[in-house]
Amino acid sequence: MKPRIAIPIPTLTDLEYNQRSWPAYAEAVRQAGGEPVEVPLTSTGLPALMHSCHAILLPGSPADVGPNHYGHVRIPECNDPDPARETVDTLLLEDAHQHKKPIFTICFGTQILNVYRGGTLVQHLAPMPVNHGAGKSVAVAHTISVAPDSLLGQITQAADPAEAPLTQDFLRLPVNSSHHQAIGVPGEGLAVSARCPEDAVIEAVEGTDPGHYVLAVQWHPERSTDISATSRALFTRFLEAAKDWQAAR
Repeated sequence: MKPRIAIPIPTLTDLEYNQRSWPAYAEAVRQAGGEPVEVPLTSTGLPALMHSCHAILLPGSPADVGPNHYGHVRIPECNDPDPARETVDTLLLEDAHQHKKPIFTICFGTQILNVYRGGTLVQHLAPMPVNHGAGKSVAVAHTISVAPDSLLGQITQAADPAEAPLTQDFLRLPVNSSHHQAIGVPGEGLAVSARCPEDAVIEAVEGTDPGHYVLAVQWHPERSTDISATSRALFTRFLEAAKDWQAAR
C-alpha cells in the first residue's frame, strides 16, 4: 500500500485558492509514490482520518497564523487568521508528534509548525532587498544559503549538485517565493538549515530529533517539480520517510 499523506485543505475562506493550490501538492506526492489524502477543515471524522495516514504535509495558505498564538500584537499588515485551518493543523501536528510520523511543511505550514513548537514569526517582511512575496509567476525569486551538512543540504546535493553549487561553505539554491511572513525565533527542537543571504530571512528549519523526520521550507517546491531536481527530491525523501514509518508499524 502506498503511504497515505494527510494534506489539509489550505483555507476555509477561499474556494478558488483551494482549487488552484491543493492539487499541486497532491500531484507532487503522487509523483513521489504516495497517496494524497484530502483533510477537510469542517469534519468530525478527523481522528479516524489521521489514524489512517502515515505522514503529514502542511501546505501554504493566504491566511496568517494569529499573532496571539505566539504572544505578539497584530499589526495592520498581518492577514486575517483562519481558525479552522489552525485547529486542523494543530491536531495533525499533535498526532504526528505523538507517533513520530514524518512531517513536511511548506510556507504557511512551516510558520504554523514553528508556532506549534513555541517559536515566533515576523509578521511582515520589508519588500527590500528581497521580494519574498514575488508570487507563483516568478519561477526563481532569489537564492538561499543551505547548510551542506543539514538534512536539506544532503537532499539538495544528492538531487543535483549543479543546481546548488557550494559557495563559501554554503550551497546556493535558487527558489521561488510567495510569502510576507517568516520565522522569527525558531521553535523548540528546530534547527535553521537555510537562510536568504541578502537579508538573513530563515528559509528552512528541520527537526533535531534523529528519530523523527521533520523538514520545513518557506518556498513552494510543489510549484517547481518540473524544473528543479531538488524540488522533486524533497517530496521523494519525504515519501521515503513515510514508507519507513509505515514499514515500522
